[in-house]
Amino acid sequence: MSGQESADQRLNSLLFRAHPWHGVSIGDEAPEVVTAYIEIVPTDTVKYEVDKVTGFLKVDRPQRFSNLCPSYYGLVPQTYCGERVAELFARRASRKGIVGDRDPLDICVLTEKTIPHSDILLTALPIGGLSMLDGGEADDKIIAVMKDDAVYGGFTDIANCPPTLIDRLQHYFLTYKQAPGTTQHKVEITNVYGRAEALKVIRASHADYRAQFPELASRCPKALG
Repeated sequence: MSGQESADQRLNSLLFRAHPWHGVSIGDEAPEVVTAYIEIVPTDTVKYEVDKVTGFLKVDRPQRFSNLCPSYYGLVPQTYCGERVAELFARRASRKGIVGDRDPLDICVLTEKTIPHSDILLTALPIGGLSMLDGGEADDKIIAVMKDDAVYGGFTDIANCPPTLIDRLQHYFLTYKQAPGTTQHKVEITNVYGRAEALKVIRASHADYRAQFPELASRCPKALG
């Protein structure tokens, strides 16, 4: 990188907001410690998500029912659910014909703190995940705890979580797209997995990201530990 390129990048970082998906680092200690961009907080009655083109948080849809997301929910920057994530999912679930959902990797972050709004970054420690199949596409949900959280910060694996909390997370994702009178469910959770598998999913999603966006690969870690 030339001195001029470095100066231009510094100027851009000072003048312009980074895109939450592409312009924010996954984290220097990933996959054990990752950056999470939060799109939804538990009090939201509207589902927000990052607009992939602009990076702004946009309204995806109002929540149809009274179910609220039981955790802080968002994405892991510099990740993409492509063929590597799909391969892990297919192996874990003993399924064939699985493809990635072509979105950033989703993350649910547990914390005892009340954070009043989304559109923030926080540091998270992955402890497990949900193997969610949405319309035949791998849509993993990484479960993590906020770093240094007084209640959840000491959790090292999903086995440390109260079963009722995992049940709430599963119920939310299994029902949040249902319309009144729906009898067919396109969403399925095939597995609940622990920390070791979650780290594999994060590594795979970062490798998928680098393959999908080669023009941005120089701006992110070459390989995760």
